Amino acid sequence: MMEPAETREEPFPAPSKQASGTVNGIATEVCSVNFADKIMLTISQDGRLSQWIQVPLSAPSPALVDMAMPRAELSALPALHLTPKTLLGGGGQERETVGQLYAAQIASHLALRNPEDRRTLVLGLGLRKFDAESRDAFFDVLELVLKAL
Repeated sequence: MMEPAETREEPFPAPSKQASGTVNGIATEVCSVNFADKIMLTISQDGRLSQWIQVPLSAPSPALVDMAMPRAELSALPALHLTPKTLLGGGGQERETVGQLYAAQIASHLALRNPEDRRTLVLGLGLRKFDAESRDAFFDVLELVLKAL
């Protein structure tokens, strides 16, 4: 349960935003919903959601955040203090690793965008095929995510 001081007042209904596009020739939908304590983001192809990952945006200690903040030349790398955890699904080592990479990268963007945000990112993934070798697909998905945030 959250402490009263940590609770953020948010309008009702929860603000949401969507974006859609094509990734690897497959129609892809991204939806974000901002709750007082969580940011829920879904990335879906063919209406599926097969993997759920959470990443707390808060760090265990302020000193760790300072050390983990990426330098300008490393800004494409996720912050070190963000630790994704698979809640449901997975589908094998490669799929779980790529899913956690997406979650860490998105959480890193959120943490850099608003360092005071202490909510938890809850990411639902439903990509038809996971191509760990495709940088283009990875960045296409991230581009859609940024439009939906």
